[in-house]
Amino acid sequence: METNNSIQFLRGKKVTLRPVVKEDVPRFLVWINDPDVRQYLSMYLPVMEADEQAWFENLSKSKETDIVFLIIADDQPIGCMGIHRINWKDKTAITGAFIGEKKYWGKGYGTEAKMLLLNYAFNSLNLRKVCASVLSFNGRSHAYQLKCGYKEEGRRKQQVYKNGRYWDEIFTAVFKKDWLPLWRKYRKTNLR
Repeated sequence: METNNSIQFLRGKKVTLRPVVKEDVPRFLVWINDPDVRQYLSMYLPVMEADEQAWFENLSKSKETDIVFLIIADDQPIGCMGIHRINWKDKTAITGAFIGEKKYWGKGYGTEAKMLLLNYAFNSLNLRKVCASVLSFNGRSHAYQLKCGYKEEGRRKQQVYKNGRYWDEIFTAVFKKDWLPLWRKYRKTNLR
């Protein structure tokens, strides 16, 4: 499977972020249909190739409001991360991410990718606030959000049904002014 790993849009020490290309669609199908990965995503129905192809085709049409990157580590795709629902007037957006290659879970790859993404969101796109949400059972995702400067803004109690029960949805956000000192420190200690 061709991966187009020579394309580099954002580069860190452990990961590179690049735009998604059509050849990535089969890999996405494997990841999002994997029950271990899917439990952390909003999807709950089987995703077919036609669905994923349509999603990819719509990416170029929504580039003013959605920017999606493939996460590359060790010269191979490991996951996906994006900035969604960009509101240029209010200077806000929502991020979403997943690591589809399970051997990379819990090893800091998501944290570095998110810090690179936030740097792009705040210092290139000039956004002022970036939001996210996480299900209460997803401790890894919540921990990396906090490590990247997000703060909890609220919860919807027993909002989402997953794994046989209802879970809280936790809403988090980070403001550019609060994140910049964290970025300076992160860049010195982790990206050099």
